[in-house]
Amino acid sequence: MKDITRDTLERVAQGDIAAFEQVYKETGSFVYNVAFGITRNSMDAQDVSQNVFLKIYRKLKYFQFRSSFKTWVYRITVNTAINHYRKTIKEGKGRVGYEEIIESLPDACSAAEGAIQSDNEIRLNALLAKLSVEHKACLILREIEGLSYQEIADILKVPVNTVRSRLKRARQALLENARKGLVQDAV
Repeated sequence: MKDITRDTLERVAQGDIAAFEQVYKETGSFVYNVAFGITRNSMDAQDVSQNVFLKIYRKLKYFQFRSSFKTWVYRITVNTAINHYRKTIKEGKGRVGYEEIIESLPDACSAAEGAIQSDNEIRLNALLAKLSVEHKACLILREIEGLSYQEIADILKVPVNTVRSRLKRARQALLENARKGLVQDAV
């Protein structure tokens, strides 16, 4: 995500739609990727992204530049994605996601490559689904987005040591669940 000038952000806070469009273009894919990392569903990630940009537009006038804009956007995105994820869990798992439908369709690549790729994605999604939303958020921000421990702590508003322990527990849980899966597959 590129740095956005303070002037641009102040124009957005005053209601400048062209400036908001610039912010959207600079941060849109970033917000979507973070949301997708937490929800693991493209339709949910799109919903979260839309909500994030509504929040940015409405709340930017309250942004006081105490943290970087990037950290602020991360925080909004992670919190919105976590809340959305929890809401969909409460509503039930009865709906079929876009990814499940796409995975069931024939792939353009060879059948063997498609099967391996699909199997790996299914396994990764299954492993991530077993993590708590707090552990999943830390893992995605660190491993996929490449943020430092301090940046993650700022985004989640937790101490750095909490981030470290959540990451450690998330990695341990992933390994443990992966080992269990390998043992079950072998049986």
